Amino acid sequence: MALVLLQLPRSVAVQLAATATVQLMALPDFDNDDRLDPRVRRVLPLLSSPQPRRPVASREELLAATATPGAAAAREQARAATERMDREEIASFDGISTDVITFRSTPDDNPVKINMIRPDSGDTLPCVVYLHGGGMARNSAFDGNYRVWGRLLAAEGAVVAMIDFRNSLEPSTAEEVAVYPAGLDDCVAGVRWVSENAAELGIDPARIVVAGDSGGGNLTLATGMRLAADGDTDLVKGLYAFCPYIALDRIAETYPSSAEFEGYFLRLANNEGRYAYGVDAADARDPMAWPAYATADDVAGLPPTVISVNECDPLRDEGIAFYRTLLAAGVSARCVVVMGTMHAVEVIPNVCPDISRAAARDVVGFAATTPPKK
Repeated sequence: MALVLLQLPRSVAVQLAATATVQLMALPDFDNDDRLDPRVRRVLPLLSSPQPRRPVASREELLAATATPGAAAAREQARAATERMDREEIASFDGISTDVITFRSTPDDNPVKINMIRPDSGDTLPCVVYLHGGGMARNSAFDGNYRVWGRLLAAEGAVVAMIDFRNSLEPSTAEEVAVYPAGLDDCVAGVRWVSENAAELGIDPARIVVAGDSGGGNLTLATGMRLAADGDTDLVKGLYAFCPYIALDRIAETYPSSAEFEGYFLRLANNEGRYAYGVDAADARDPMAWPAYATADDVAGLPPTVISVNECDPLRDEGIAFYRTLLAAGVSARCVVVMGTMHAVEVIPNVCPDISRAAARDVVGFAATTPPKK
Protein backbone atom coordinates (compact mmCIF):
# COMPACT_ATOMS: atom_id res chain seq x y z
CA MET A 1 0.00 0.00 0.00
CA ALA A 2 1.01 3.40 0.95
CA LEU A 3 4.46 4.77 1.49
CA VAL A 4 3.44 4.93 5.14
CA LEU A 5 0.66 2.40 5.53
CA LEU A 6 -1.34 4.47 7.97
CA GLN A 7 -0.12 7.81 9.13
CA LEU A 8 -0.88 9.10 12.59
CA PRO A 9 -4.17 10.73 13.51
CA ARG A 10 -3.87 14.50 13.33
CA SER A 11 -3.83 14.92 17.12
CA VAL A 12 -0.84 12.58 17.50
CA ALA A 13 0.97 14.17 14.55
CA VAL A 14 0.52 17.60 16.11
CA GLN A 15 1.99 16.40 19.41
CA LEU A 16 5.01 14.81 17.73
CA ALA A 17 5.57 17.82 15.54
CA ALA A 18 5.48 20.11 18.56
CA THR A 19 8.16 18.12 20.35
CA ALA A 20 10.29 18.03 17.20
CA THR A 21 9.78 21.75 16.39
CA VAL A 22 8.45 20.87 12.93
CA GLN A 23 6.22 23.48 11.33
CA LEU A 24 2.71 22.15 10.74
CA MET A 25 0.93 22.67 7.44
CA ALA A 26 -2.78 23.07 6.87
CA LEU A 27 -4.55 19.96 5.69
CA PRO A 28 -6.25 20.15 2.29
CA ASP A 29 -9.92 21.12 2.29
CA PHE A 30 -11.22 17.56 2.03
CA ASP A 31 -14.77 18.52 3.04
CA ASN A 32 -15.25 20.64 -0.05
CA ASP A 33 -13.58 18.33 -2.56
CA ASP A 34 -16.59 16.89 -4.38
CA ARG A 35 -14.39 14.46 -6.29
CA LEU A 36 -13.94 12.33 -3.18
CA ASP A 37 -16.09 9.34 -2.36
CA PRO A 38 -17.84 10.36 0.91
CA ARG A 39 -16.21 7.43 2.73
CA VAL A 40 -12.78 8.59 1.62
CA ARG A 41 -13.62 12.17 2.55
CA ARG A 42 -14.41 11.04 6.10
CA VAL A 43 -11.16 9.17 6.68
CA LEU A 44 -8.66 11.43 4.93
CA PRO A 45 -8.42 13.89 7.86
CA LEU A 46 -7.52 10.96 10.11
CA LEU A 47 -4.96 9.46 7.73
CA SER A 48 -3.35 12.64 6.45
CA SER A 49 -0.68 14.37 8.47
CA PRO A 50 -0.06 18.10 8.76
CA GLN A 51 3.54 17.19 9.55
CA PRO A 52 5.75 17.45 6.44
CA ARG A 53 8.79 15.25 6.03
CA ARG A 54 11.94 17.28 6.51
CA PRO A 55 14.67 17.02 3.86
CA VAL A 56 17.57 14.81 4.85
CA ALA A 57 21.22 15.01 3.84
CA SER A 58 22.19 11.34 3.97
CA ARG A 59 20.94 7.81 4.41
CA GLU A 60 22.54 7.76 7.86
CA GLU A 61 20.45 10.73 8.91
CA LEU A 62 17.31 9.03 7.62
CA LEU A 63 18.09 5.79 9.45
CA ALA A 64 18.70 7.74 12.64
CA ALA A 65 15.33 9.45 12.25
CA THR A 66 13.58 6.09 12.12
CA ALA A 67 15.17 5.12 15.45
CA THR A 68 13.70 7.98 17.49
CA PRO A 69 10.98 7.41 20.11
CA GLY A 70 8.56 9.44 18.02
CA ALA A 71 9.15 7.27 14.96
CA ALA A 72 8.73 4.12 17.04
CA ALA A 73 5.46 5.47 18.42
CA ALA A 74 4.24 6.20 14.90
CA ARG A 75 5.02 2.66 13.78
CA GLU A 76 3.16 1.19 16.73
CA GLN A 77 0.15 3.41 16.04
CA ALA A 78 0.13 2.35 12.39
CA ARG A 79 0.55 -1.33 13.25
CA ALA A 80 -2.29 -1.20 15.75
CA ALA A 81 -4.52 0.45 13.15
CA THR A 82 -3.84 -2.30 10.62
CA GLU A 83 -4.50 -4.97 13.23
CA ARG A 84 -7.97 -3.54 13.83
CA MET A 85 -8.78 -4.16 10.17
CA ASP A 86 -8.28 -7.91 10.43
CA ARG A 87 -11.90 -8.76 11.13
CA GLU A 88 -14.29 -11.46 9.98
CA GLU A 89 -16.86 -8.95 8.74
CA ILE A 90 -14.34 -7.43 6.33
CA ALA A 91 -12.88 -10.70 5.01
CA SER A 92 -14.13 -14.06 6.21
CA PHE A 93 -11.76 -16.61 7.68
CA ASP A 94 -14.06 -19.47 6.63
CA GLY A 95 -12.69 -21.71 3.92
CA ILE A 96 -9.30 -19.96 3.90
CA SER A 97 -6.01 -21.44 5.09
CA THR A 98 -2.85 -19.54 5.93
CA ASP A 99 0.69 -20.86 6.15
CA VAL A 100 4.12 -19.26 6.54
CA ILE A 101 6.85 -20.57 4.26
CA THR A 102 10.51 -19.55 4.27
CA PHE A 103 12.77 -19.77 1.23
CA ARG A 104 16.37 -18.69 0.59
CA SER A 105 16.74 -15.70 -1.68
CA THR A 106 19.39 -15.17 -4.32
CA PRO A 107 22.02 -13.92 -4.66
CA ASP A 108 22.45 -13.26 -0.90
CA ASP A 109 21.10 -16.58 0.45
CA ASN A 110 19.05 -14.67 3.02
CA PRO A 111 15.83 -16.15 4.43
CA VAL A 112 12.57 -14.62 3.20
CA LYS A 113 9.10 -15.43 4.52
CA ILE A 114 6.01 -15.84 2.39
CA ASN A 115 2.54 -15.37 3.85
CA MET A 116 0.74 -18.09 1.87
CA ILE A 117 -3.06 -17.73 1.80
CA ARG A 118 -5.33 -20.06 -0.15
CA PRO A 119 -8.87 -21.40 -0.39
CA ASP A 120 -9.50 -24.76 1.27
CA SER A 121 -9.62 -26.61 -2.02
CA GLY A 122 -7.79 -29.49 -3.59
CA ASP A 123 -7.96 -27.74 -6.95
CA THR A 124 -4.94 -26.45 -8.82
CA LEU A 125 -5.43 -22.70 -8.78
CA PRO A 126 -4.02 -19.51 -10.28
CA CYS A 127 -1.56 -17.65 -8.08
CA VAL A 128 -1.14 -13.99 -7.17
CA VAL A 129 2.40 -13.29 -5.98
CA TYR A 130 1.77 -10.15 -3.95
CA LEU A 131 4.27 -7.42 -3.00
CA HIS A 132 3.23 -5.10 -0.17
CA GLY A 133 3.39 -1.33 -0.23
CA GLY A 134 5.45 1.02 1.88
CA GLY A 135 7.74 2.81 -0.56
CA MET A 136 10.05 -0.25 -0.73
CA ALA A 137 11.09 1.00 2.71
CA ARG A 138 8.42 0.03 5.28
CA ASN A 139 5.56 -2.29 6.24
CA SER A 140 5.13 -6.04 6.01
CA ALA A 141 3.12 -8.69 4.20
CA PHE A 142 2.03 -9.79 7.68
CA ASP A 143 0.42 -6.45 8.61
CA GLY A 144 -3.27 -6.69 9.44
CA ASN A 145 -4.55 -4.94 6.34
CA TYR A 146 -2.49 -7.22 4.09
CA ARG A 147 -3.80 -10.33 5.85
CA VAL A 148 -7.33 -9.09 5.11
CA TRP A 149 -6.44 -8.19 1.52
CA GLY A 150 -4.87 -11.63 1.05
CA ARG A 151 -8.08 -13.33 2.20
CA LEU A 152 -10.12 -11.20 -0.19
CA LEU A 153 -7.89 -12.34 -3.05
CA ALA A 154 -7.97 -15.98 -1.94
CA ALA A 155 -11.77 -15.91 -1.64
CA GLU A 156 -11.89 -15.14 -5.36
CA GLY A 157 -10.17 -18.45 -6.09
CA ALA A 158 -6.41 -17.92 -6.06
CA VAL A 159 -3.41 -18.95 -4.04
CA VAL A 160 -1.86 -15.77 -2.67
CA ALA A 161 1.90 -15.71 -2.02
CA MET A 162 2.79 -12.52 -0.14
CA ILE A 163 6.55 -12.06 -0.13
CA ASP A 164 7.98 -10.26 2.89
CA PHE A 165 11.05 -8.87 1.13
CA ARG A 166 13.81 -6.84 2.71
CA ASN A 167 12.77 -3.23 3.20
CA SER A 168 15.24 -0.43 2.64
CA LEU A 169 14.51 1.56 5.80
CA GLU A 170 12.46 -0.22 8.49
CA PRO A 171 12.43 -4.00 9.03
CA SER A 172 9.61 -6.25 7.90
CA THR A 173 9.82 -9.79 9.27
CA ALA A 174 13.19 -9.66 7.55
CA GLU A 175 15.32 -7.89 10.13
CA GLU A 176 17.92 -6.75 7.62
CA VAL A 177 17.34 -3.42 5.92
CA ALA A 178 19.20 -2.82 2.70
CA VAL A 179 19.11 -0.51 -0.29
CA TYR A 180 18.19 -1.50 -3.84
CA PRO A 181 18.48 -4.12 -5.24
CA ALA A 182 18.06 -6.22 -2.07
CA GLY A 183 14.27 -6.04 -1.91
CA LEU A 184 13.91 -6.52 -5.66
CA ASP A 185 16.23 -9.54 -5.50
CA ASP A 186 13.93 -11.09 -2.88
CA CYS A 187 10.85 -10.45 -5.01
CA VAL A 188 12.38 -11.94 -8.15
CA ALA A 189 13.69 -14.92 -6.18
CA GLY A 190 10.25 -15.37 -4.65
CA VAL A 191 8.59 -15.50 -8.06
CA ARG A 192 11.12 -18.07 -9.20
CA TRP A 193 10.60 -20.12 -6.02
CA VAL A 194 6.82 -20.11 -6.41
CA SER A 195 7.10 -21.16 -10.04
CA GLU A 196 9.58 -23.95 -9.27
CA ASN A 197 7.37 -25.27 -6.45
CA ALA A 198 4.02 -24.73 -8.15
CA ALA A 199 3.01 -28.40 -8.16
CA GLU A 200 3.61 -28.83 -4.44
CA LEU A 201 1.76 -25.58 -3.71
CA GLY A 202 -1.30 -26.50 -5.80
CA ILE A 203 -0.59 -23.69 -8.27
CA ASP A 204 -1.04 -23.72 -12.02
CA PRO A 205 2.39 -22.50 -13.23
CA ALA A 206 0.80 -21.05 -16.37
CA ARG A 207 -1.42 -18.76 -14.28
CA ILE A 208 0.96 -16.86 -12.01
CA VAL A 209 0.72 -13.08 -11.90
CA VAL A 210 2.74 -10.58 -9.87
CA ALA A 211 0.80 -7.79 -8.20
CA GLY A 212 1.52 -5.08 -5.67
CA ASP A 213 0.55 -1.62 -4.47
CA SER A 214 2.51 1.62 -4.15
CA GLY A 215 6.11 0.56 -3.43
CA GLY A 216 4.95 -2.97 -4.18
CA GLY A 217 3.65 -1.65 -7.50
CA ASN A 218 7.16 -0.39 -8.21
CA LEU A 219 8.56 -3.82 -7.33
CA THR A 220 5.92 -5.52 -9.48
CA LEU A 221 7.00 -3.60 -12.58
CA ALA A 222 10.69 -3.94 -11.73
CA THR A 223 10.28 -7.70 -11.22
CA GLY A 224 8.75 -7.91 -14.68
CA MET A 225 11.63 -5.94 -16.19
CA ARG A 226 14.20 -8.09 -14.38
CA LEU A 227 12.55 -11.30 -15.62
CA ALA A 228 12.39 -9.86 -19.14
CA ALA A 229 16.08 -8.93 -19.02
CA ASP A 230 16.87 -12.50 -17.92
CA GLY A 231 14.67 -14.02 -20.64
CA ASP A 232 12.26 -15.44 -18.04
CA THR A 233 9.00 -13.61 -18.66
CA ASP A 234 7.33 -16.97 -19.27
CA LEU A 235 7.42 -17.51 -15.50
CA VAL A 236 4.56 -15.03 -15.09
CA LYS A 237 1.37 -14.48 -17.00
CA GLY A 238 1.01 -10.82 -16.17
CA LEU A 239 1.72 -7.86 -13.91
CA TYR A 240 -0.88 -5.86 -11.93
CA ALA A 241 0.39 -2.66 -10.32
CA PHE A 242 -1.85 -0.63 -8.01
CA CYS A 243 -0.94 3.07 -7.59
CA PRO A 244 2.74 2.40 -8.36
CA TYR A 245 5.32 4.58 -6.63
CA ILE A 246 7.79 4.81 -9.48
CA ALA A 247 9.02 8.41 -9.90
CA LEU A 248 11.92 9.83 -7.97
CA ASP A 249 11.66 13.36 -9.35
CA ARG A 250 8.11 14.72 -9.43
CA ILE A 251 7.77 17.84 -11.52
CA ALA A 252 4.26 19.27 -11.47
CA GLU A 253 4.38 19.98 -15.19
CA THR A 254 5.10 16.31 -15.86
CA TYR A 255 2.92 14.78 -13.15
CA PRO A 256 0.23 17.37 -12.25
CA SER A 257 -1.33 15.08 -9.63
CA SER A 258 1.85 15.26 -7.56
CA ALA A 259 1.11 18.89 -6.75
CA GLU A 260 -2.68 18.75 -6.93
CA PHE A 261 -2.99 16.02 -4.31
CA GLU A 262 0.05 16.62 -2.10
CA GLY A 263 -1.21 16.05 1.44
CA TYR A 264 -4.02 13.71 0.40
CA PHE A 265 -2.85 10.85 2.65
CA LEU A 266 0.72 11.16 1.29
CA ARG A 267 3.31 13.90 1.53
CA LEU A 268 5.93 13.33 -1.16
CA ALA A 269 7.56 16.74 -1.50
CA ASN A 270 10.78 15.49 0.07
CA ASN A 271 13.96 13.62 -0.80
CA GLU A 272 13.35 10.54 1.35
CA GLY A 273 13.07 8.14 -1.60
CA ARG A 274 16.55 9.00 -2.84
CA TYR A 275 18.22 8.16 0.46
CA ALA A 276 15.88 5.36 1.56
CA TYR A 277 16.19 3.27 -1.60
CA GLY A 278 19.80 4.15 -2.41
CA VAL A 279 21.74 7.08 -3.83
CA ASP A 280 23.57 5.01 -6.44
CA ALA A 281 20.34 3.85 -8.06
CA ALA A 282 18.96 7.38 -7.93
CA ASP A 283 22.04 8.92 -9.53
CA ALA A 284 22.06 6.24 -12.22
CA ARG A 285 18.36 6.85 -12.99
CA ASP A 286 18.04 3.07 -12.89
CA PRO A 287 14.64 2.08 -14.35
CA MET A 288 14.52 -1.09 -12.27
CA ALA A 289 14.78 1.04 -9.15
CA TRP A 290 12.54 3.84 -10.42
CA PRO A 291 10.44 2.57 -13.35
CA ALA A 292 9.32 6.08 -14.32
CA TYR A 293 12.79 6.35 -15.91
CA ALA A 294 12.01 3.35 -18.16
CA THR A 295 11.93 3.81 -21.91
CA ALA A 296 9.94 1.77 -24.38
CA ASP A 297 13.05 -0.35 -24.89
CA ASP A 298 13.26 -1.06 -21.15
CA VAL A 299 9.70 -2.42 -20.98
CA ALA A 300 9.59 -4.19 -24.34
CA GLY A 301 8.75 -7.85 -23.85
CA LEU A 302 6.84 -7.44 -20.59
CA PRO A 303 3.83 -9.72 -20.16
CA PRO A 304 0.30 -8.24 -20.18
CA THR A 305 0.16 -5.49 -17.57
CA VAL A 306 -2.56 -3.64 -15.69
CA ILE A 307 -1.92 -0.26 -14.09
CA SER A 308 -4.58 0.83 -11.59
CA VAL A 309 -4.42 4.35 -10.17
CA ASN A 310 -6.55 6.32 -7.74
CA GLU A 311 -8.08 9.59 -8.92
CA CYS A 312 -7.12 11.69 -5.87
CA ASP A 313 -3.59 10.42 -5.38
CA PRO A 314 -0.35 12.33 -5.93
CA LEU A 315 1.01 9.19 -7.65
CA ARG A 316 -1.80 9.00 -10.21
CA ASP A 317 -0.06 10.62 -13.16
CA GLU A 318 3.22 8.72 -12.93
CA GLY A 319 1.22 5.47 -13.17
CA ILE A 320 -0.64 6.75 -16.22
CA ALA A 321 2.63 7.86 -17.81
CA PHE A 322 4.07 4.37 -17.34
CA TYR A 323 0.97 2.90 -19.00
CA ARG A 324 1.68 5.08 -22.03
CA THR A 325 5.27 3.84 -22.10
CA LEU A 326 3.93 0.28 -22.18
CA LEU A 327 1.69 1.14 -25.13
CA ALA A 328 4.60 2.72 -26.97
CA ALA A 329 6.54 -0.51 -26.52
CA GLY A 330 3.70 -2.65 -27.86
CA VAL A 331 3.00 -4.29 -24.50
CA SER A 332 -0.57 -5.49 -23.94
CA ALA A 333 -1.68 -3.02 -21.27
CA ARG A 334 -4.77 -1.73 -19.53
CA CYS A 335 -5.12 1.30 -17.25
CA VAL A 336 -7.83 1.77 -14.62
CA VAL A 337 -8.57 5.04 -12.82
CA VAL A 338 -10.62 4.39 -9.68
CA MET A 339 -12.67 7.53 -9.33
CA GLY A 340 -13.18 9.28 -6.02
CA THR A 341 -10.45 7.39 -4.21
CA MET A 342 -7.25 8.11 -2.32
CA HIS A 343 -3.94 6.32 -2.62
CA ALA A 344 -4.09 2.54 -2.16
CA VAL A 345 -7.65 2.47 -0.84
CA GLU A 346 -7.98 -1.07 -2.24
CA VAL A 347 -5.62 -2.47 0.40
CA ILE A 348 -7.22 -0.57 3.27
CA PRO A 349 -10.35 -2.71 3.04
CA ASN A 350 -12.32 -1.14 5.89
CA VAL A 351 -12.66 2.18 4.03
CA CYS A 352 -14.43 1.13 0.82
CA PRO A 353 -14.98 -2.65 1.09
CA ASP A 354 -16.85 -2.82 -2.22
CA ILE A 355 -13.94 -1.22 -4.04
CA SER A 356 -11.49 -3.62 -2.35
CA ARG A 357 -13.58 -6.65 -3.33
CA ALA A 358 -13.95 -5.42 -6.91
CA ALA A 359 -10.18 -4.97 -7.12
CA ALA A 360 -9.60 -8.48 -5.75
CA ARG A 361 -11.98 -9.92 -8.34
CA ASP A 362 -10.17 -8.09 -11.11
CA VAL A 363 -6.72 -9.26 -10.04
CA VAL A 364 -7.75 -12.90 -9.73
CA GLY A 365 -9.74 -12.72 -12.96
CA PHE A 366 -6.64 -11.33 -14.64
CA ALA A 367 -4.64 -14.29 -13.37
CA ALA A 368 -7.22 -16.79 -14.47
CA THR A 369 -8.12 -15.47 -17.91
CA THR A 370 -5.38 -13.25 -19.34
CA PRO A 371 -4.31 -14.70 -22.68
CA PRO A 372 -0.64 -15.57 -23.14
CA LYS A 373 1.69 -12.85 -24.35
CA LYS A 374 1.99 -12.72 -28.15
